[in-house]
Amino acid sequence: MYFAALLARTEDGWEASDTELDDVETLSDLTDLAREASTEDDTVLVLIEQEDAWFGVVRVDGEEDPRIYVSDASAAARSSYGEILLTDELLGRDPGDDDVADLDSLDLDGTEDGEPEEDEADDDDDVGAPATGEAVPSGPIGDREVLADLGVDEKELLALGSNDALNEIAEVLGAAEVLETVR
Repeated sequence: MYFAALLARTEDGWEASDTELDDVETLSDLTDLAREASTEDDTVLVLIEQEDAWFGVVRVDGEEDPRIYVSDASAAARSSYGEILLTDELLGRDPGDDDVADLDSLDLDGTEDGEPEEDEADDDDDVGAPATGEAVPSGPIGDREVLADLGVDEKELLALGSNDALNEIAEVLGAAEVLETVR
């Protein structure tokens, strides 16, 4: 089960709204959605969680690039919403690297041509190198200081468990009640 909400900081405090991510396909779409929630280029947090598996925070400050933190990249990679957050840049790879390398390294007719077994072993090694499982690390990834100026430092962020992290973050921000209204 997924939960996603926007927390927009205003001069009166935090305002929360639940959000549907069905039409969101990219980080750019998600960033645009967050910017629409802000009236004066204030901070907007997109909070996403998959129950007991992972959570993510996307911070958008005005027109700046979004800052992202994901609690468990490998768990998020198995989720359609998590894939939105796990950009090539966040994973430290060149755009399109994963797909291009996989397609280029496949030898679709190698066994039919009767290539020697040594070559097949080499091909297997090449195919395994860029595989998605190896490209997506297990554990936290992203900007661990994404909430530091709001009261959640790196150590606290890393210590959060996936089962109640968003509530704990909202509590520190003073936004627990408004977040609960959209849950």
